[in-house]
Amino acid sequence: MQTLTAGQQAPDFTLLDQQQQPVQLSSLLKQGRVLAYFYPKAMTPGCTVQACALRDSQKTLADAGVQVVGISTDAPARLAKFAERDQLNFTLLSDEDHQVAEAFGVWGRKKFMGKEYDGLHRISFLIESDGRIAKVFDNFKTSNHHQVVLDYLQS
Repeated sequence: MQTLTAGQQAPDFTLLDQQQQPVQLSSLLKQGRVLAYFYPKAMTPGCTVQACALRDSQKTLADAGVQVVGISTDAPARLAKFAERDQLNFTLLSDEDHQVAEAFGVWGRKKFMGKEYDGLHRISFLIESDGRIAKVFDNFKTSNHHQVVLDYLQS
């Protein structure tokens, strides 16, 4: 797994959102910076904690010129349930074939309860409007991810 680093260009992509509408990264970047956060599975405890904290921080992030997109390998229908259940106020994107995750270098070997498997790693990228990655967030807990991002934006 070769994760992209700060200073590199983020690969452009188009994925379906929770309403099954195509969303293109380059179009989002025309409106400002994007926090693309990759998470393993919608509606699981850790992913819910992370998503709800981002939901609750949405105004502060927007005031800093950052829009949030969550990316997982879940189907759009599951993302719609997740967004509705937890009243998420940002876009969720479906990367079912994990091609975007692979392009960002967040798809790879994982270990859980002694079993190894390929899966999505919980890593976030702050992408500038020119498509350059400003910061990679890979050292956080699901409960403090939003605060790590906010602290970086305020520094």
